[in-house]
Amino acid sequence: MNKNNPFEVVPADVTQVIQESPTIKTLRVLPQENFDFETGQFAEFSIPDVGEAPFTPSSSMYNTDYLDFTIMKTGFVTEKTHEVEKGATIGLRGPFGSSYPIHAWEGKDVLIMGGGVGMAPTRSLLLSLIDKIGKYNSVTYLAGARTPEDMIYKEEVKEWRSVSGVNVIRGVDEVPAGQEWNEEVGLITTLLEKIDLQPDGNPVVVCGPPIMMKFSTFELLDYGYSEENIFLSMEKKMYCGHGQCRHCMIGEYYSCKDGPVFTYDKIKDEENIWE
Repeated sequence: MNKNNPFEVVPADVTQVIQESPTIKTLRVLPQENFDFETGQFAEFSIPDVGEAPFTPSSSMYNTDYLDFTIMKTGFVTEKTHEVEKGATIGLRGPFGSSYPIHAWEGKDVLIMGGGVGMAPTRSLLLSLIDKIGKYNSVTYLAGARTPEDMIYKEEVKEWRSVSGVNVIRGVDEVPAGQEWNEEVGLITTLLEKIDLQPDGNPVVVCGPPIMMKFSTFELLDYGYSEENIFLSMEKKMYCGHGQCRHCMIGEYYSCKDGPVFTYDKIKDEENIWE
């Protein structure tokens, strides 16, 4: 791939489609050319004769066998993406944007909070950290969903929990009648009460719906995390991927070019960052 040409499309073959929840699917793809990325970056995912949309890979940055994209059905392009079947060929542009500075976190206690489809970028981060787990003091992953049915990556949790140095805690907002759940119930911020937080000098990553990121950030500040160590994934309004459409402006910043990974101190004074 020619990284100097942001418009170059790399064909990728869909090798597996996984139904994660009623509205979320993971598409596993094999690019026909090398497609390296750093965890936190995103790619433009295109369907021939339909269009494209930005998605963050949900697989490890160290995995060269395939790329995973976990996509929620929310509009026209994502609905068409959910119609893609194994054996189809899609297109990828990128990667674009900023990444999580995981090499600077070596020796630290890393806390990750992923809510809803925000578990997609944080799965990539978690798997990347697991691939080099000996370099980190500990990794704690808090996963939240609205209901048990909405919780994604259900089949992977046991494997994650088997890794020494990794702690995974899951919670749902509510358990409707007929759904089974034997883990935590409550908003994702209540999961912070279940762990021994080590905020001094350690990073925390928050990714999910804007309202979840807003209140999680405020809770983390109250717990003692510093503004420069709270990493937010501000992906909601991205579209073109290279700063032309101006949909994703956060004050003076473009989420697609300056982000999507921002530390809270960088954007806290900009207007309407949670919308």
